[in-house]
Amino acid sequence: MGVRSFRRAAVAAVAATALGLSAAACSSGSGSGASSQAELTAKTSPDAATLAKLPAKVEGAEIVVGDPDAPHTVTVYEDPRCPFCMHYEGGGAAAVAKLAAEKKVKIRYTIASFLDANFGGDSSKRAVNAMRASVEQGKFPEFHAAVFASQPAKETDDAFTADNLLKIADKVPGLRSPAFDKAVRENTYKDFVKAAEGAFESSGVNSSPVILIDGKKPAGDGRAIFNEEAFKKVLADAGIS
Repeated sequence: MGVRSFRRAAVAAVAATALGLSAAACSSGSGSGASSQAELTAKTSPDAATLAKLPAKVEGAEIVVGDPDAPHTVTVYEDPRCPFCMHYEGGGAAAVAKLAAEKKVKIRYTIASFLDANFGGDSSKRAVNAMRASVEQGKFPEFHAAVFASQPAKETDDAFTADNLLKIADKVPGLRSPAFDKAVRENTYKDFVKAAEGAFESSGVNSSPVILIDGKKPAGDGRAIFNEEAFKKVLADAGIS
């Protein structure tokens, strides 16, 4: 795990340099940087209206969003605590969501939790469990995006507590229910969380976020995924527009 974690952190550092962000944001150090009571500000996604129209279903260790018969597939590997995944969700993901709403693409998510091992705590595991629970309420696309929009300032903060995840869920109309709340508090989908992390590790992917278009890495140096217009062009160049 140590070598794999180091390789992930190294890739994240390259991404940080490209974005002008702190290269130390995804270090390979262990131990939690904050208590499990860390606070966050619950936010909604600016693309919530588009995301609300998209169906989602569980397929094995993946969550698939959009029309299952869409001709193209965007595959996404991410970890809820990863700040670069948050930058993707606030950038290129918007272009993908609009194409999914037009039934041109479906999105296959593998949501990992490796950063818990890097930094301590259970934030990623709890967030993935809550995301899985949101599928049952028909609210995964909105809630998934809201979790990333609400990400704490540091990935070392163990801030995705059950209470904070329910605060985020309050931002998604129709998501809160006794069944959802129970699943969040009791980690009902812990087996899915474990399977998703296993799928991530066995995929050959060693960083997050990783985005594939019809099974291939996008052309260019990778920075386009963090900007909606830039990634829209990359998708068009790949035949999706």
